[in-house]
Amino acid sequence: MLNSTRISLIIVVLVALGGNVFAADDMLVKKNAAVKFAALPAGVVFPEGIAANPYSGDIYVSTFDFGGNNKILRFGKNGKLQAQRDFGVEPLLGLAFNSQDNKVYICNPAALVGGQCRIQRIDAGFDETTTVEEVALIPIIGPPPDRVVGNPDGSQDLIEFGNNAAAPNALAFDSAGNLYVSDSFQGAIFRIDDAANCSACPVTTVKHDGLLATAGFPPFGANGIALGGDEAVLYVANTGDDRILMLDLATGEIEVFAESINGADGIAIDATGHLWVAANQADQIVVLNEDGRVIAKLGEFLGIRSDGSARGLLFPASILIQGKWLYTTNLALPLTPAAGDEPEENITKFTVSRIKIPINVE
Repeated sequence: MLNSTRISLIIVVLVALGGNVFAADDMLVKKNAAVKFAALPAGVVFPEGIAANPYSGDIYVSTFDFGGNNKILRFGKNGKLQAQRDFGVEPLLGLAFNSQDNKVYICNPAALVGGQCRIQRIDAGFDETTTVEEVALIPIIGPPPDRVVGNPDGSQDLIEFGNNAAAPNALAFDSAGNLYVSDSFQGAIFRIDDAANCSACPVTTVKHDGLLATAGFPPFGANGIALGGDEAVLYVANTGDDRILMLDLATGEIEVFAESINGADGIAIDATGHLWVAANQADQIVVLNEDGRVIAKLGEFLGIRSDGSARGLLFPASILIQGKWLYTTNLALPLTPAAGDEPEENITKFTVSRIKIPINVE
């Protein structure tokens, strides 16, 4: 039993450490750190997309595995695996839950493995045999217009974009059930109207613009998307340009909302209008206010556990806000050509993390 002297000493030590404490497996627990929510089954790697069923609390995760073992996974709100559905060689990206038909919609960029890019859906309570429905094929519209970039000396640079394939990456539903889709390679935003009530659905091009493409790194342009509170504006992450863009859906005007977010990937908007961004190259979650100013940075990479999983965040890809928690997939995808220079190369167990949303940024 601890006596009062020992309790006082422990309190002094904790204060001296700024509130940091050590937990199992030598993990340093820090304020606003990400903690493990769920682990993927053995042999299932590179979690990318994420969505939630607000009614059941289930969390859905898709995988982006060029090794050919792709799945959509369903976890309970306690982090336990409930079901998995195999997609084989076709890597998967963004997910979105649709309350109108109780189904999970899926970005399938199958052109990356020789197939055809499309949007699919599956019943929210799926098991390993549930039918995957085809929703729409992503049209090939070619590269976006050239982008002219001004320099401080008054000169200009011209970026000409090529195009090899479509790449549907992220999804967002509006309140009417229309589904917005970002395309990272074609530099486009598409829309599928009343998605729950169609198959072989027509696809409308909302915006095709050089700001939605990239010549940067990682080589993905338009990525995470989120609708503003009044649904007049669509926010779009451009991963390779480290930017958040703002698209006026009434006028079609697009502009830069925030700069220098290292690997801006998945995004989400909370009830107060703050925009949460997964900065995949910084291993952080960045929070922006309504003016695009950074008001918080949460989470970080804290090393690798003895079981081969990441402590904290490692290449956070997609995010969602569910209650008082923010959930994110640790994609942990090695991207640089030199072997041995990325911690992602040492990950053998892949995870989903979550961060308790601090009161001061709610």
